[in-house]
Amino acid sequence: MSHEAISIFDMFKIGVGPSSSHTLGPWRAAQQFTASLRHQQKLHQVKSIEILLYGSLAKTGVGHGTDIAIQLGLSGEDPVTFDVNSIDARISDIKQMRKLILGGIHEIDFTPSDDIEFLYSEALPYHPNALSFLVALQTGETIAETYYSIGGGFVKKEGEAIHHSIHLQLPFPVNTADELLHWCRKTGLSISEVVMENESAWRPEAVTKAGILNIWEVMKACIYRGSHTSGTLPGGLQVSRRAPLLNRKLLRGKTYTDYDSWLKLVMEGGTDFNYILDWVCCFALAVNEENAAFGRVVTAPTNGAAGVIPAVLHYYIAFCGGNNPEKIISFLLTASEIGSIFKKGATISAAMGGCQAEIGVSSAMAAAALTESLGGTQRQVMMAAEIAMEHHLGMTCDPIGGLVQIPCIERNTMGAIKAITASQLALRSTPDFAKVSLDGVIKTMWDTSLDMHSKYKETSDGGLAVNVPLSLSEC
Repeated sequence: MSHEAISIFDMFKIGVGPSSSHTLGPWRAAQQFTASLRHQQKLHQVKSIEILLYGSLAKTGVGHGTDIAIQLGLSGEDPVTFDVNSIDARISDIKQMRKLILGGIHEIDFTPSDDIEFLYSEALPYHPNALSFLVALQTGETIAETYYSIGGGFVKKEGEAIHHSIHLQLPFPVNTADELLHWCRKTGLSISEVVMENESAWRPEAVTKAGILNIWEVMKACIYRGSHTSGTLPGGLQVSRRAPLLNRKLLRGKTYTDYDSWLKLVMEGGTDFNYILDWVCCFALAVNEENAAFGRVVTAPTNGAAGVIPAVLHYYIAFCGGNNPEKIISFLLTASEIGSIFKKGATISAAMGGCQAEIGVSSAMAAAALTESLGGTQRQVMMAAEIAMEHHLGMTCDPIGGLVQIPCIERNTMGAIKAITASQLALRSTPDFAKVSLDGVIKTMWDTSLDMHSKYKETSDGGLAVNVPLSLSEC
């Protein structure tokens, strides 16, 4: 069996909401296409460009900001560094001027409503999230390239291997949960330690640790920002942000000046079950309300499920003694490995597998990471991940209005709570008597994905997306 080499920085990517597969992926595809033109020395010869969106990208592309992401990517902007507060102004300029600065250096005529085409009834066979770039050059030559956004911000160009699949020689190659457990048993290392050894095949350990802490800084900033930003989410559903209201209610008028003083008040508030439960919900709501508002988030492993892991990690930090850089690093290392196993054995794309592939996977990742962080054995870690996913099997992706808001935001709170519950169950259990293996539940999830009707796979053609009051869905 060949082993895919997937790094923690493949699973956790800094980007812009609201969707890793419908926003970040197309943004990256546009960047890759622009780089391809530059490599061919054709960029300055471009006369016009047309973008075709297929399948799920077409059906929910407007609600997910796919067209916006593509324009920014073609303009040479990067989702990691672009000022999210400038998105509206930049897109408005392109629309009004009917001009796009390709790659940031070559101006072409471009009318978004004409040059981005949503092919609602067409799909390409490889993956539901497909987009094609068609270019006419001043010489009369044409260039066409097709890309697939395969979930979690991963992009595959038609005819090329996926970048992360390069067969890097890892000390502990892993495709399955059983293989991961084998290396843990053979070496006596924890899961996070095995992952760190593998990460060292890419870069020095100090660089990996610094990168992970940077990921956490973005997650942390997203939680704090989302807990203090009021208003209504964009898109037309008139969804009010709830995290700031919950934050104020829980803190009861106490004042603070920054994240650290805020966290101190959270930690000092007590250990009452309802209090902790409310904070976990607040953490998750904060992230996904930011995500829905085109804020800066971390795919974990996707944007639609971006709130689960930060919420559970914040729970660990605030209420379980996890406020330590090394503990945070270990938590995220373990989470990333569980996510990569799901990606290799099934999918992390809702367009392929429904919401079980996003919220379910993120919940399993968080459950596993929390379990190791709280002293669980390697087998208890696997059990926690299995329990979390087992109780997300069959979950559909049916976003109302094609927006990552209803039911997506609340589902992150549920995924976080299920992760904590799964961890507690695993820590209080003997894995020797577990009836379902993690590999077994991953296989079941993939089988379920294949059986699931396409209308429940991020198309807004079924489920809640069609069974809500007409006034709510018109957006």
